[in-house]
Amino acid sequence: MSKNEKPYRLSLKWKAFALTSLVLVSLALLISWISYRSLMSQFDENQLANQERQRHQISVALRSSASELKQLAAIVAASEALKVSLSQEGSVPVSEALDSQWPTLQLDAGVDELVIYDTQGEHLATYGGLYSEAPEVPPEKSWLMNIIASESPDDRLICKMTCRQYVAVPILVEGDNAGVLLLSRSLVDVMGEFQRSSGDDLALLSEGKVNLEKTGLHADHRLQPWNSLVLAMTHYDETLPLLREASRHLSLPALVKRHRSIEFRRQQYMIGAVALNQAGSSGGGGGYFISFDNVTQQLAEIKASTRSVALASVTGWLWAEAFLLLILWRPTRRIRTLSLYLPGLAKGEFEDVRGRISRHYSGKARDEIDVLSDTAVELSFQLEALEMEVKSRGIELENQVDALERERDLVNNLMNSAQVLVVVHDGDDKILLANRYAAFMVGKVSDELMGQSFKSCFLPLGGEWGLSSLPGRSEESELLAPDGSSKAITWSHAPLVSWSSAPGAMVSVGVDITERKNAEIRLAWLAHRDPLTELYNRRYFEEALARAVTPHNSGAMLYLDLDRFKELNELGGHQAGDRLLVMISDLFRDQFSHIGLVARLGGDEFAVLLENASADRAVEVAEKIILNLDEISLDVDGQKYRAVASIGVACYPENGGSPKELMASADFAMYRAKEDALKRWHLLSSTADRESLQKRVYWEEQIRLSLENDGFELWRQPIRSVSGNEAEHYELLIRMISPDTGELVSPGLFIPVAERSGQILAIDRWVISNSLSMMRSIPNSSTRFALNISGQSLRDETLTAFLGQQLHDSGVAPERLIIEVTETAAVTDFSTARAILQDIRKMGCAIALDDFGVGFSSFYYLDQLPADYIKIDGSFIQDLPENRRSQMLVKGIAEIAKGFGKCTVAEFVDRQEVYDILKIYGIDYVQGYWVGRPEKAFPDS
Repeated sequence: MSKNEKPYRLSLKWKAFALTSLVLVSLALLISWISYRSLMSQFDENQLANQERQRHQISVALRSSASELKQLAAIVAASEALKVSLSQEGSVPVSEALDSQWPTLQLDAGVDELVIYDTQGEHLATYGGLYSEAPEVPPEKSWLMNIIASESPDDRLICKMTCRQYVAVPILVEGDNAGVLLLSRSLVDVMGEFQRSSGDDLALLSEGKVNLEKTGLHADHRLQPWNSLVLAMTHYDETLPLLREASRHLSLPALVKRHRSIEFRRQQYMIGAVALNQAGSSGGGGGYFISFDNVTQQLAEIKASTRSVALASVTGWLWAEAFLLLILWRPTRRIRTLSLYLPGLAKGEFEDVRGRISRHYSGKARDEIDVLSDTAVELSFQLEALEMEVKSRGIELENQVDALERERDLVNNLMNSAQVLVVVHDGDDKILLANRYAAFMVGKVSDELMGQSFKSCFLPLGGEWGLSSLPGRSEESELLAPDGSSKAITWSHAPLVSWSSAPGAMVSVGVDITERKNAEIRLAWLAHRDPLTELYNRRYFEEALARAVTPHNSGAMLYLDLDRFKELNELGGHQAGDRLLVMISDLFRDQFSHIGLVARLGGDEFAVLLENASADRAVEVAEKIILNLDEISLDVDGQKYRAVASIGVACYPENGGSPKELMASADFAMYRAKEDALKRWHLLSSTADRESLQKRVYWEEQIRLSLENDGFELWRQPIRSVSGNEAEHYELLIRMISPDTGELVSPGLFIPVAERSGQILAIDRWVISNSLSMMRSIPNSSTRFALNISGQSLRDETLTAFLGQQLHDSGVAPERLIIEVTETAAVTDFSTARAILQDIRKMGCAIALDDFGVGFSSFYYLDQLPADYIKIDGSFIQDLPENRRSQMLVKGIAEIAKGFGKCTVAEFVDRQEVYDILKIYGIDYVQGYWVGRPEKAFPDS
């Protein structure tokens, strides 16, 4: 573009001039209009106030005139001459009684007419008026009668042939009504008084047809449009023509509501009307006061003021525009120069633009155009650098496009090789893209899926499905595979905002979770099943029992425990035991699942719930189970092992009103069945059973109370070396203090119950805790103590942690503690017991095997158990001098124990002869009544 070429038709300064002129002219007009409207509003408000003032003045004048007439009427009515003429003795007629007063009333008070009526409202006399025989305008008789009845004066305005103000007062003679005195006065006098006070011209009108001959008025006084007659007016020559002009253009009701403007003879007048019935008196008879106000001068002043405001606004506009042009002339010229050469930046003419745009520095007067010029030069440098950068970036972009092509190939191959379903579909459910795996899952190829319905292809089994779910939410559906199988698919959805050509596009990614679903179903099944036998487990059985045992239901429960099952595990291993359990569960499932709920409670324990079954039916089922079990045998290393079980039968609600009570009863019946080796089942029904069960429940409660209230005591019995005379250590024994009687209870009464109820674990921990507390209080720190723990504690893997914590808290040396366990308890669960005893021995405690020799495999386990002491069972010691068999056994135990490096302890030593033999056999320690009886471990307490 050349320097002389203009890229525009109108320069910026003229645009600014035109725009500001438009704004300022509009503002001047607006100010003039607002000024005019404000003055006119004030004028209207003044006119309204003037109208109200006129009405108020007329009302005040009428009330004042009425009050004055009432006073005159009252004075005249009290005239003695009038009272005498109205009385029966009066010699002067009523028409002559007031002759002396009437001239004064007529001339001084302005009274036009005086009329006298009797008590019946009949006319008696008239003074003044056109006719002396009767009043010009007779008042209503009812009005007169009301005054007589109320004995109070009243006034009225009546406009007929003329407009007058009437006042009527009662005439009282000796306290009685004698008639009514009526005075009237023309409203012309009131009009004159108003004109003198307000200065406004006024006219009095009477509405309706009036006989002009009787009024004496000229025909010009009649205003035909208003149907009225002008009775009186001020400035007759000016007012009457104005009234005629107003009657042709305005209506009386409109003038009564508000003053109206009218132009007459190039003058502007405000005309208003006041109805006499609105002026504060009753009656009125269609009369009006018409007021005139010449407002020509006021309106002229408003127009002059408006013209002055407009002239000042226009003058301000012209001065403002002159200053604006003066200010903008030089800056716009510089902006024009910039506008001519800046387009060269778009063409890459950076050097030429920089050469043509001169930099102007104004020092402190530096303005925005200077900044713009500098910025344009700086921008030319930056654009030049940017153009070079774009060229280099173009080369990089080509390289990135090549890389993007490679990434696209990678994504396509990844989509088609991934083992997930990837489907893109639009808002109309049409498939836009699908990978090979998605097509494979529905038995098609990817091209065949294009344009088909997503739901029909991947949701053929129907059902509601929320494709409008929030992004990230997973949903599951079933997909019918080509082979007819049902696949569980979990879908995740995400919107594709960049796919503008497909509104509502969404990518759905599906994962085949069929195997996981099957695993979940398997886990749900295992939650209620025993994994080995596939029978119901204890948890499910207890839930079913809770639903069945209610106050309104009845039935029975069978509690089954396999006999000699532990021997099978010891001889053939746990695999043999598991095989037997599976065989028994197959029997239950085939023969008894249809008659009741069969469950494996754990280990070798089973249970059968028979709902709505009688005791006889339960016994019948128990006998059938016994017979069927006899047919099951297992070959273990060439030896036949038959399934033998003891079954306890308990009925509800007779033997238990709750699941816990029923299971306890069935368990008790099972132990009773073990006592009968022939029958092998027991129905809990006899009185003896109830008493035994009650005794068991009683002792369970006694044990619970003793554990809660620390109701046990520790006793000790000395154990002495055979070669010494003093006790080297003591065995701690437990005694219960009866919560009922406070007496000591032997362990033989409550320990068996505690073992069956599981309370023995808490008792063992009480013994450990209190034994260590007692040992800490004994001054002689070398004294050792032995304490017994049950076989159940030997299967409690938390025992070693508890014992270690108690030793740490008490500060007792572990070497002072001997843990005694029975031989039977140690070999029942040999592997667990051995591990626990080894951990206890590692702590520093000694181990003693109690009741040794009773078990059938004592010598087999002797070398494998970590025992330091062998306590020979007392049944071999008591008759040792007399029983040759006991002598041989005790002597053999002593020799074998020495061979294994273990010390021996003989229990129940009660006489010298037994002691002498034990000493010969090489027994290390003796214990019994001959050595010392049990005593309280804390004798001072």
